[in-house]
Amino acid sequence: MPDPFTDLSGPRREPGRGADGVAAAVRSEKLRDQHGLLHLIRASHLVTEDLDLDHVLRHLVEAARALVDAHFAALGVLDDHGKLGRFIHIGMPAELVSRIGHPPRGLGVLGAVLSGETIRLEKLQEDPRSVGAPVDHPAMQAFLGVPITIQGSTYGALYLTNPSAEAFTAEDELLIGALAGTAATAISNAQLYEQTRRAKELHSTLSDVTTKLLAVEDGEVFGVLAHSLVSLLDAQLVLVSVAESVGKALYVDTARGEGAAQIEGSQVPWMDCVLSRAMEGERGITTVQDGEPNPFTDDLPNASMIAVPLSVSGERVAALCATRSERDPSFTHDDLDLLGEFANQANLAIALAWARADRLRMEMVAERARIARDLHDHVIQKLFATGLELQALASTDPQLTETLGPHVRRIDSAITDIRTAIFALQTQASADEIRHRLLEVITEISPSLPSIPRMTFTGPVGLILDGALADDVVAVLRESLTNVARHANARTIEVEIAASDTHIAITVDDDGVGPPSEPSRSSGTRNLTARAQDHGGEFTLSARSPRGTRALWKVPISPGRLR
Repeated sequence: MPDPFTDLSGPRREPGRGADGVAAAVRSEKLRDQHGLLHLIRASHLVTEDLDLDHVLRHLVEAARALVDAHFAALGVLDDHGKLGRFIHIGMPAELVSRIGHPPRGLGVLGAVLSGETIRLEKLQEDPRSVGAPVDHPAMQAFLGVPITIQGSTYGALYLTNPSAEAFTAEDELLIGALAGTAATAISNAQLYEQTRRAKELHSTLSDVTTKLLAVEDGEVFGVLAHSLVSLLDAQLVLVSVAESVGKALYVDTARGEGAAQIEGSQVPWMDCVLSRAMEGERGITTVQDGEPNPFTDDLPNASMIAVPLSVSGERVAALCATRSERDPSFTHDDLDLLGEFANQANLAIALAWARADRLRMEMVAERARIARDLHDHVIQKLFATGLELQALASTDPQLTETLGPHVRRIDSAITDIRTAIFALQTQASADEIRHRLLEVITEISPSLPSIPRMTFTGPVGLILDGALADDVVAVLRESLTNVARHANARTIEVEIAASDTHIAITVDDDGVGPPSEPSRSSGTRNLTARAQDHGGEFTLSARSPRGTRALWKVPISPGRLR
C-alpha cells in the first residue's frame, strides 16, 4: 500500500486573506489546488478509518505531523476536570522521553490553546505565555497549536513544532484546522463506539458474574466481583472494603490485581478519601494530583482511584474500589459510571447467591440434626445395650471379667466420642466454617511457598472463633504466610491454631533465613501488631534454633466466649 503521506509537505502557495475555519480553508485558493486537497483528504482518511479511540488519536498525531512536515507533534486531551489528562506525542525516542519525565501539565502556551485559541508562533520561547521546556527537551522554535472542539466544548489540542521550513504558514494553520474538524467527527464516532462496546462488555461480564455467583461458596462472592472488575475496568488493583460503621477502620475483605496479596485482609485507616466516602454512599473519582489523602501505601497502584458503594437488598454492605498506577491513563467519569452500573446490577446476583448459600446452610443444619438424632436414638442405644450385655456376661465368670473389661471400656469411650460428635453437629455451622476458611488460606498461599504448610488445630477453635475475631485470625494467617513467601526463603512451614478458655494463639514456624536484624517496618508486620493490640494481645517475631523464624500472634479470650 503506498504511503498516504508521500511528498505531503511539497511547496505550497499562501492562501487568500480572511480564511477562517474548515469551510474557508476549503474555499481558499491553496486548498483548491489538487496537491493540497489530495493530501488533506489522505490525512483525514487515515484519522477516520478506525473506530478504536486510542488508534484514532495516534493516527491524528501522525497525520498532523506529516501534513505540515513538522519534527515534533503532540495531542493533548482534557480530562473530566478540564486538565490535561493525556499527552500523545511523536518525534522523540523513548530513551529521551524517559529522561524528560512527567508529560506537560497544560500550562503556558499549551494551556492557551486548550482554552480554544489557535496559536501560530515563529519563536515559541519569545511568547510571554511560554513557561519553558523541561531539562533535556530538544529545542523548539516555530509553534502551531490548534484546538479540537466537539459539540461546542474543547476536547483537546494539536501541537506542532519545528517545521522543515523556518516557520509555519497561514496555509499550515488552515490545513491543521481542517484536519482538527475532521478529527472531531472521528473522535465522536470512536467515543460512541467505545460506549457501545463497554455496554456490551458490561452485559457479558454481568452475565458471567451471575453464573459464577450462583455456583461459588458464600465467602467467594466478593472475589468473583473483584476478579471480573480488573478486566472490565482495565485496572491494576480492585478491592472490596467493608467497615463495622462509618468512621471505623476499613477492612479490605478481598483484593485482586497488583499487590492484592499485600493488602487483602489488612486494615485501612478511615480518612476523608474516595474509599471512605464510598462507604458512606457517595461514589467518587480522584487522582494523586488532587492532593487528597491516600489510603494505600506508595508501593500499591494509587495514582488514580474510583470507588462506589455496593448495596444488597437496600443495605450498603461494602465499597468497590479500582486503582491504576501512573503509567496508565487516569480513570474517567465514564469508568466511574461503568463501575457504578456494575455495582447496581450485580446486587441482585449477590442477593441470590447469598440466599442460595443460606438455603444450603439450612439444609446442612437440618441434615446434621437428622444425623445427630440417628446417632443418639439408634447407634448409642445399640452400643449401650451391647455394653450392658457384655457386663452381664462378665459377671457370670471372673475370668470373663478380665477379658471383657477392656472391650466394655472401649464401648463406653466410643459412646462418649459419639456424644461429642452429636454436640458438634448440633452446634452452629460457624464452628466448622472457621476451620474451612483457615484451610482455604493455606490452599490460596501454598502456590507461592516451597511446600504446603503443615497445619494443626488445638482446642475448641471452632467454638471460640466467630465474628470480628474470626476475620482477624484469617487475616493474620494470610499475612503471616505471605511474609514467609516473600522474605523467609524457607523449605518447610508449620502452622498451629491453638485455642483455650483463656486465649487464642497462631504460631507460624519456618526454617528460613530468620528475622531481620533490624526491626521490620513492613505494612504486613504493622498490621499483625495492630490486629493483636485491638484485642488486647501481642505479636512477636523471634528466631528459631538452629534457623528460621517463629511468628506468634496471641490474644486473650473474654470470659464466657467459649459457648
